[in-house]
Amino acid sequence: GISQQELRLFDEAVSSFNSAIALNPNDADAYYNKSISLRKLKHFDEALESINHCITLQPDYPDAYCNRGSILVDLKQYEGALVDHEHAIQLNPNYAEAYNHRGNALQFLKRFDEALESYDHAIVFNPTYAKAYNNRGYTLQSIKRLDDALLSIDKAISIKPDYADAYYYRGFVLDSLKRLDDALESYNHAIDLKAEVDFTLGCSLHTKMHLCIWDNFTTLVSEITLKIKHNEKAIAPFSLLALIDDPHIHKNSAQIFVNDQYPKSFVLPEIDNYPKHVKIRIGYFSADFRNHPVSFLTAEMYEIHDRNRFEIYAFSFGPDINDELNLRIKAGVDHFYDVSKMSDKDLVLLARNIEIDIAVDLGGFTTDSRTNIFAMQVAPIQVNYLGYPGTMAAEYIDYLIADHTLIPEYLQEHYSEKIVYLPNSYMVNDTKSKVTNRVFTREELGLPDKGFVFCCFNNFYKITPDVFACWMRIMLQVDGSVLWLPEGNATAVKNLKNEAVNRGVNQDRLIFAPRLPQMEDHFKRLQLADVFLDTLPYNAHTTASDALRMGLPVLTCMGQSFASRVAASLLNAVNVPELITTTQAEYEALAIELATHPEKLKAIKEKLVTNLPTAPLYDTPLFTRHL
Repeated sequence: GISQQELRLFDEAVSSFNSAIALNPNDADAYYNKSISLRKLKHFDEALESINHCITLQPDYPDAYCNRGSILVDLKQYEGALVDHEHAIQLNPNYAEAYNHRGNALQFLKRFDEALESYDHAIVFNPTYAKAYNNRGYTLQSIKRLDDALLSIDKAISIKPDYADAYYYRGFVLDSLKRLDDALESYNHAIDLKAEVDFTLGCSLHTKMHLCIWDNFTTLVSEITLKIKHNEKAIAPFSLLALIDDPHIHKNSAQIFVNDQYPKSFVLPEIDNYPKHVKIRIGYFSADFRNHPVSFLTAEMYEIHDRNRFEIYAFSFGPDINDELNLRIKAGVDHFYDVSKMSDKDLVLLARNIEIDIAVDLGGFTTDSRTNIFAMQVAPIQVNYLGYPGTMAAEYIDYLIADHTLIPEYLQEHYSEKIVYLPNSYMVNDTKSKVTNRVFTREELGLPDKGFVFCCFNNFYKITPDVFACWMRIMLQVDGSVLWLPEGNATAVKNLKNEAVNRGVNQDRLIFAPRLPQMEDHFKRLQLADVFLDTLPYNAHTTASDALRMGLPVLTCMGQSFASRVAASLLNAVNVPELITTTQAEYEALAIELATHPEKLKAIKEKLVTNLPTAPLYDTPLFTRHL
């Protein structure tokens, strides 16, 4: 059995251990080893049963307690895991591995300082313990001590140069540090060492998209799509949205991800609807109650909910930084809870104690979200809204808020949630967003005095090779035109310029706009562009809403997936559907026509500006009543 275990033949190993147990039912080691193989097979309940037999036979077996603690972590029973690891340490005070696993349990409980202390103990007892250094680095990353995290992970790699998982986490930290070139190198090193590190291929490609490195793009996307069809853990769902316009594959990807990372939890009992409250209690859950696109859109909505019928709660697991939007949201809800340091279980118990009726997840599969709390059932009704443009494919998310443009009836099969249809657009806006009185000139923004200005203020990862090739063809047909893009990382800027040259466009016709500290200044400068060119398959979302609000036409190509239909939803809600195309050829032709027929563009701009005062897209009270 042990030999088969070493050869990773875990099913055969379990069979051998069963034979050993049949011959000697009191063999604690056989039960212990059987539990290890069952854990490798992810048969966690059976593994727990086996290790319990072992401990019954040999109650002073520190390795058994350590193993049971690890199984309880797999089952998300972190408090029980902590008890077992501490028992193992009592039996063997120099037990480095138990300290390491104790750190893992503490990390999941959000007790980060204690977790770091536990990893430090592990390292004292085993100074060459690469796993402890790596786990320590992961914990430091969780509390945004990124430089320290990198040092710890680098130490793990210096001890174990072929440590693929450490290279993966190193890539993650470097990504957070905006050192994207180094992150890409680290992800690729992880792939070279051990191609099956979960989701690393997707991390590598997503980083390449941020850097506008498009070599082997089609091959890599095909490889990832095939892996998803084979139920392999190739890519995180969010990263996939910008690569392919296929809602069926998006759903499959989300199912793989949620089953692996956030399966339905049975740590707490199921809850039914609460006794009827005088006011329905709505809980908004987000890591982004700060200067962030989600809050730019939602701030007014919290303020104007009907307080005769609803009581509004905000649960924040992001940084408590008291910036302008953070303070506004705190004042705009009835109750604001900073739960960033609470464990998932404690957060769920808090919400259940308050008796939240409807929990709205504003993050989905985005940075710093806490999907586990929904897996544990934070409220009787759980809703996916706004932050993640797609299905979460989780049985515990009941509803997704959309509109008929985003998800027509014939596409419903690609969503696990029940679809709640709002009558105009699903997107809320903030009518209180300020626009500066400052007057910008083309010259001060680096734009030419004359010539047509195409722009796209989407993130670089949304620009696919096909989209950029299309833009370059448009520019070649419009003499003197320029493409105005946001200033990004130096590698991406260089690659976009080179790609333009390769397609016959002078690199000076690409103009990069620096980030402005005030959003109201950014809104104002948008008016100097002539047409906003959208991306496919991941459209402009907040950036499209900003552009339309400023009277800037947004030309989109509508696809089949949620992310590829958002701009069309917004255009319908300002009643300018003539800017919605459905093929690349149509998109290209219309862009050229608008740039070369000023009277047609003028008519569309005038229609847009005329529609804005009464457009449902920017009528937040109307939207909130519908919600």
